[in-house]
Amino acid sequence: MSKDFHDQGPRRVGQVKEVTSLANPIIKDIKALTNKKSREESGTFLAEGLKLVIDAIELGWTIRTLVYAKAAKGKPLVEQMAAKTVASGGLVLEVSEKVIGSITRRDNPQMVVGIFEQRWTPLKSVRPQQGETWVALDRVRDPGNLGTIIRTADAAGASGVILVGEATDPFSLETVRATMGSVFAVPVARATPEEFIAWRKSAGVSVVATHLAGAVDYRTIDYRKKPVVLLMGNEQSGLPDQLAGQADALARIPQQGRADSLNLAVATAVMLFEARRHLLSLAEGK
Repeated sequence: MSKDFHDQGPRRVGQVKEVTSLANPIIKDIKALTNKKSREESGTFLAEGLKLVIDAIELGWTIRTLVYAKAAKGKPLVEQMAAKTVASGGLVLEVSEKVIGSITRRDNPQMVVGIFEQRWTPLKSVRPQQGETWVALDRVRDPGNLGTIIRTADAAGASGVILVGEATDPFSLETVRATMGSVFAVPVARATPEEFIAWRKSAGVSVVATHLAGAVDYRTIDYRKKPVVLLMGNEQSGLPDQLAGQADALARIPQQGRADSLNLAVATAVMLFEARRHLLSLAEGK
C-alpha cells in the first residue's frame, strides 16, 4: 500500500490533496478495501455517506482518510469533517465524481466517503450486566443479514453482537451499508465455537437459542432473570449440536402458512424485541 495511506503516524495538519486520476496509488489502495484481505492488512474499512462519517467521528472512531467529491466542497458539515480529519492527523482527498464512483462502485455515489480504523471488542472483556442483551451469530454468511442484525440490535438497545466461527466481515462495504451507521454504535466481538463456550460458562448469562427442534415458545421464556445471549444459527444449517447443547432454552417462533422458516435477520429481530420487551417503552423513544 502507498505510504501516505498506510502510515499510521500523524500527517501534516491541514493536508488536503486534489485527485482526479483513477491511477493514483492512494485511490487504488482505497478501492482495494472492497477486498477482505486488504481490510485485514490495513486494519481499515470504508463507510459511505456524510451521515455515517459524522456518526463515526462523534462516537470517537479514528478516521484515516476523508474523501469528498468536488460538488460537496464548501458545504459546512463537509468542511467540519474535513477539519476534524486533518486535526487528527488524517488525510483529506478532494476527488472527481468519477473517482468517488469508482471507489463505491455506484453509478450515483455518495458525495463523502470515510476510511476508518476497524474496532473489535475482545470477548474476554464482555461481562454482561443485568438488563443487557447480546446477540451471538453462528457462522453468519450474508452481509445483508449481518448488517441488518447490527442495525436491529442498535434499535432494540442490545449491548453487542458476537460472531461465532467463520462469519462474514462486519466491515465489508455491503455490511456497513446495511447497518445504516449502527456499526459505529454496536460493539462486535468474535470467537471460535470453543472460545464462545468457555466464555459462556463464566459470563453469568442465560443463553436462549433458536432451533427447529426447540420445544419452548419464545414468548414464554423469562428474559428478566439474567443477562441474555440470543444464539442464532447459520442461514442454511442452523445451530450445530455443539452450540445448541450450551443453551439454557431451545426456543422456537410459532409459524403458520407455507413458509417453513424465517430469514435470519427477521428471526433475530423477533427474538430481540421479545427479549427486551420489558425494557422498552414508547416514552423512552426518540
